[in-house]
Amino acid sequence: MGNSKKLMVIGWDAADWDIIYPLIKQGKMPTLAKFLKDGSHGNLATLNPPLSPMLWTTIATGKRAYDHGILGFTEPMPDGSGVRPVNSTSRKVKAIWNILNQNNYTSNVIGWWPSYPAEPINGVMVSNFYQLAKGQINEDWPLLKGCIHPESYSEKLKELRLHPNELTAAHILPFVPMAPELDINKENALTEVVKSLAHASSLHNATTYLAEETDWDFLAVYHDAIDHMCHAAMKYHPPQLPGIKDEDYKKYRNVVESAYRFHDMMLERMLDFATEDTTVMIISDHGFHSDHLRPLRLPKEPAAPALEHSPYGIFAIKGPGIKKSEKIYGASLLDITPTMLTLFDLPIAEDMEGRPLLQIFEKDRKPKYIDSWEKVEGNDGAHKESDKVDPWASQEAMKQLVDLGYVEKPDADIARAIEKTKGELQYNLARTYADTGKHKEAIKILEILLSKTPENFRYYYYLIQAYTATGNINRCSELIEKAKLLESDESSKLIYFEGLTLLAQKKYIQANEKFQEASKLFRSSSSLNNQIGKAYRLQEKWEDALTYYETSLKINPKNAQAYHGRAICLLKLGKVEEALEDFFIAIELLYFFPHAHYYIGECFVKLKLYKNAAESFEIALSMAPKLGKARKFLVDVYKNHLNNPEKSAFHENIIDAKNKNITVVSGLPRSGTSMLMQMLDKGGMNILTDKKREADESNPKGYYEYEKIKSLKQDASWMDEAIGKVVKIVSPLLTAIPDKYHYKVIVMERSLHDVLVSQQVMLGKTRKQALETFPFQLAANFQNEINKVNTWIEEQPYTEILKLNYNDIIENPRFCAEKITKFLNQQLDIDKMVEVVDEKLNRSKLK
Repeated sequence: MGNSKKLMVIGWDAADWDIIYPLIKQGKMPTLAKFLKDGSHGNLATLNPPLSPMLWTTIATGKRAYDHGILGFTEPMPDGSGVRPVNSTSRKVKAIWNILNQNNYTSNVIGWWPSYPAEPINGVMVSNFYQLAKGQINEDWPLLKGCIHPESYSEKLKELRLHPNELTAAHILPFVPMAPELDINKENALTEVVKSLAHASSLHNATTYLAEETDWDFLAVYHDAIDHMCHAAMKYHPPQLPGIKDEDYKKYRNVVESAYRFHDMMLERMLDFATEDTTVMIISDHGFHSDHLRPLRLPKEPAAPALEHSPYGIFAIKGPGIKKSEKIYGASLLDITPTMLTLFDLPIAEDMEGRPLLQIFEKDRKPKYIDSWEKVEGNDGAHKESDKVDPWASQEAMKQLVDLGYVEKPDADIARAIEKTKGELQYNLARTYADTGKHKEAIKILEILLSKTPENFRYYYYLIQAYTATGNINRCSELIEKAKLLESDESSKLIYFEGLTLLAQKKYIQANEKFQEASKLFRSSSSLNNQIGKAYRLQEKWEDALTYYETSLKINPKNAQAYHGRAICLLKLGKVEEALEDFFIAIELLYFFPHAHYYIGECFVKLKLYKNAAESFEIALSMAPKLGKARKFLVDVYKNHLNNPEKSAFHENIIDAKNKNITVVSGLPRSGTSMLMQMLDKGGMNILTDKKREADESNPKGYYEYEKIKSLKQDASWMDEAIGKVVKIVSPLLTAIPDKYHYKVIVMERSLHDVLVSQQVMLGKTRKQALETFPFQLAANFQNEINKVNTWIEEQPYTEILKLNYNDIIENPRFCAEKITKFLNQQLDIDKMVEVVDEKLNRSKLK
């Protein structure tokens, strides 16, 4: 289209500042050195799991993997005949080039992962299969159908590919000076270097041709050569690691450095096509450990090489209106698409989790917003719906056809490969949920995977972490004991997890004993020292905690949690300036860190820098609206130091509303809500009940209900009566509570099977009859209600939620009572609460 704004995006998979900065200092990456002086740059935080197809799709869409649908390297074939590399047709949402297409921009996209088959965009798309060589140089090397759009470019671009056999010694010697003396058939690292160099050259040739010969507004190219060469040769990168043979070190010590220098040379040529109106962005999806953090060995599991990745990639940008020599803090992969949209003056979608990196601009920019780009109609250059195949749905359809006898069942090996692939994709999905804090979703998936392959240690590993995060210590302990029975090289990590469960129970001394034991069994880690430091910090042993946080930082100088922990200790010891410095480093590494922003505000208050304090507290609240202590500080700062009574009153009103506390017990009927009400009653809470519903055989200790609740959706005027009290509200009515109060809601959860059986028995059926006539449709309806309530809960910024499992209370009432007490911030009678719990109440549980 030839618009006045142009954007060039260059992707360098696994590029890392820890390698780049020394090379720049040595004058070995002059192009990038000048680029950084002319623009802004900083760390780019990755997501977990750090697998490239998932991450580059996030970069291009602004969505996490559970939204965009790309979950790994491979996927089942739509026809059930086997497994294939992940296809672009599996992406569920629009990429940046689709959005630009709808806004009449022209895009050239080269090598993006995954982009096969190429999408019919306005411009040229060269898919990630373009550069992959097949056979020997004297054999035919066809392009796959669908590799390039439009097909009219296929013949020309086909000629621009470089076959690995075309490389000469002159090309390879900078990477491997001893190459002429080596047998490439016996040297895996050399083979990978040659192949990666050829791939990068092919993509570079295609990109420069299209940059010069076509009109474009957006140009994006993805290179994986740094990542591949690092996986092949990082273990030989200086300094020499223990166990690396001198001969191998001598062969491959130059590979990683040469890979970066080669990319700097490609960058120099790319910048020839950047006119005055072109913004250029360089990004990587993650980094690569290059120092003592390089893993000494990798476990035998799929995608194990990802353990070599470090959590921070690179972000660099220059162009018209971009700040020069500016350091950018707190950028994430999720921020790239919002930033690209802002560069084109297009609105950002509310369903994108990231934010535009407005700090890169010389002048203030006010981004625009829309609900979702998925709702915007028009030609987006995406595949037709008929071409989009959900690999999961295809497999289910294939299975049904097999069962009905319409098609032949795949042979055992193919079936096994498909199941393994499906399991791997689900595992990646679970890790994505866990990385976002959606631990319950992760648990559901991991429990299913564990039931199918109970010998797989990594499922235990992530399940234990998820259950620890949700506070289900009983299940954690159970899993740890089961995992101990496995023969795994990773089993020593279970002692570490035992420490975490003890820490969650506030058993700090016992937790530290486990952590110290763990440190003797495996390589000391930054996270292990963080946990020891945390245990001491929670005991207010500041000096002891400092020692371990400092050890953590010696192991990993990029650990945001370690800086945060050390800063808290320094603040408590009165070293405010030192603490402030550490807090700033923490948010530089990880900007979305609300508690760090809060403590920065507290430091500024102590230093009497009240304007800075207010800014920090406001940022903290924007990230964590329930952070009440930040709001209390803001009331004081605005009222007494910044002469801003309006803002002070605003926050004070919110606090006043929150002081209208109502405790709500909720859940489906027969999920244990009455038992919980009894516990709170005996513990000393003030209960709102009219006692109109008398105790009976189903609830011999009473229902604790309030008649007016039944009409809550029509009339909530009585809610003032509940202030300072506990009221029971069943789940379907929970979303009707008015938002002018502050609620602490305890949600009782119980197996839907047990709930419905109990309800049927309560209605007069025998247990046998209830089991024989189980209401499956009702179960589905109840599940829909649960889903609605869960969605509502996530949208309530001033409602605090505690979820409790019925069986957990039955099995460990004291731990649950302590958890309730902590949540409500009340001094309750724990012993009397425990006395309420009667295991015989669990009459509907399957034996």
